[in-house]
Amino acid sequence: MKNKIFTFAVIGCMTGIFLVGCQKTAEQKVEGAKQELKEAKADYAAEWQKFKTESEAQIKVNEDRIDTLKTKIEKAGTKAKAKYKKAVAELKEKNHALKEKLEDYKDEGQSKWEEFKTNFNHDLDAVGETISDLFKDKD
Repeated sequence: MKNKIFTFAVIGCMTGIFLVGCQKTAEQKVEGAKQELKEAKADYAAEWQKFKTESEAQIKVNEDRIDTLKTKIEKAGTKAKAKYKKAVAELKEKNHALKEKLEDYKDEGQSKWEEFKTNFNHDLDAVGETISDLFKDKD
């Protein structure tokens, strides 16, 4: 009987020590959460900077393509020239609006960031496709 009580006592102590040793203190949990938040902010900042750089580069490419299209339009006939000038003006305006949208973006959380990024990329792609279509129509 003494042997059984002693065995249960030892097992109980070992279990208690194991459970206490495995648990993190509240301070450790808070410190871990702070570290994760810091890393998430750094990841977000890096992702934002990469997105902004790539988007600015694409906007610049669009501007260059619009300028090239303008020079091609000057060689077109009068009827086509009016049509293309209007289309180019609209494209230039849309491209400028995208540039302003990118510059004016304010951090409003992860879900808003994902929504902004999706919508911005969609709009940027649409402008690029329209420019390409005008080049195809012109050639």
